[in-house]
Amino acid sequence: MRAESEAVTWARGEFGDAELGDRRRTMRLVRMLARATEKPSGKLSEVFSCAKELDGAYDFVESDKLSVAGLEKAVGLSCARACAAQPARVRVAIDGSSLTLTTGPTSKDFGPIGNVGKGCHGLKVITSLALTAEGVPLGLLSQSWWARPKGGKRSLKQCKRERMRKKPHEKETGRWLDNIATSAARLETAGALGWFQLDREADAWSMLVALADTGHWFTVRSAWNRVLADSPGRKEYLRPRMATVGVLGIYDLDVVGGWKRQARRARMVVRVARVTLLLREKMNGKRPRPLAVTVVWTCEEGTTPPGEKPLDWMLLTNAPVESFQAATDVIDGYAMRWRIEEFHRSWKSGACNVEDTQLRSRDAVIRWATILAVVAVRVERLKRLSREEPERSASDELSAVEIEVLIGLKRRYKKRTEDVPDGTPTMAQATRWIADIGGYTGKSSGGPPGSITIGRGLERLRNGVEAVLALRQRD
Repeated sequence: MRAESEAVTWARGEFGDAELGDRRRTMRLVRMLARATEKPSGKLSEVFSCAKELDGAYDFVESDKLSVAGLEKAVGLSCARACAAQPARVRVAIDGSSLTLTTGPTSKDFGPIGNVGKGCHGLKVITSLALTAEGVPLGLLSQSWWARPKGGKRSLKQCKRERMRKKPHEKETGRWLDNIATSAARLETAGALGWFQLDREADAWSMLVALADTGHWFTVRSAWNRVLADSPGRKEYLRPRMATVGVLGIYDLDVVGGWKRQARRARMVVRVARVTLLLREKMNGKRPRPLAVTVVWTCEEGTTPPGEKPLDWMLLTNAPVESFQAATDVIDGYAMRWRIEEFHRSWKSGACNVEDTQLRSRDAVIRWATILAVVAVRVERLKRLSREEPERSASDELSAVEIEVLIGLKRRYKKRTEDVPDGTPTMAQATRWIADIGGYTGKSSGGPPGSITIGRGLERLRNGVEAVLALRQRD
């Protein structure tokens, strides 16, 4: 999103220290990231228009000498350095996804996404996205990739039986555990403090224990009505216990209308209690392990429309919660987990369209997808800055020539009633103008610009910048 020399400078900051076995390979990576930032696309042929650059890009992603792990590590360490520069504890949203890729006769090590019992062996990934305390993306702390193994078709009952026999590290759960451990280690090495945010799939004994052992804070949405270890005499469960807890505070939440959901102003009631969960490891016969957590339960009361379920988040955390403000901080932090869903949309089918790739080997897809993931974070960062820090100067993210071209393009396509000032715009103004030249009208949703229109606008902006720079060089 900067002029070419500045794009290379930024890309060097991301990947300049990558240990890829050869300095020339590292510089190739830097140039590829800079070019992908200027014109993101899942297809290499749409990013690299020069035949020489395109051949070099194919050689890079398909090279057996390029370590996938080294590339991922370079991204994670760069993000950890950005986390260390934050004045407050960073939020780390962790979630899994999968790439729906076109396969062909030469695709040997990945295939369609689906039930492994039906022979599917799709390409899957778990990502840790670091965010500022305000929810602005900082980068990717860790990504764990794998393809489900090929095998004969099995029934769901057989798959479940095999899964129950395995230990956590022998299942796909192990990928989550590795991602958590890697993210925590990189934060610790950089001297940063994290607050992990995970959805209900993390409410498993192995993952809760792993999160507690990192030394960082965590928030996990409860999925199970767990047995409590601190109930005298009789077995007691989590939800009945929380129902007896007094109300700590009440707040209003504006709910946006959607599929089978009415727009409304919900009345949210907050209850907080300190409990000890009894985590049961079912298959290995070990004694249940107690884990002390604070439960923050926010539930809608009195405003739920007929036929709808009330909003209900029961959150497990090890963060200190000593006031209503601290409880709402836990709730707001968990709400930021949705940022990783936005990143996935921008990466997979929005600005970057990684799923359009036609590469035929797993490692090649992962290498190119990792580069595009860094670009997607950058698009999401621009979008989020325009919302969280709207008055921030656009010069913090855009170069002088980009701002000059953006103002010129906006003036050309502006409405009659619009006024485009000469000075440097704010982040909110610049992002809206970029989205406008990318086709944003605001009529379909009425919401702020998203990653797709921002991505289109950035591509048109980059074309204009290239034209201006070419004319100036000729002069």
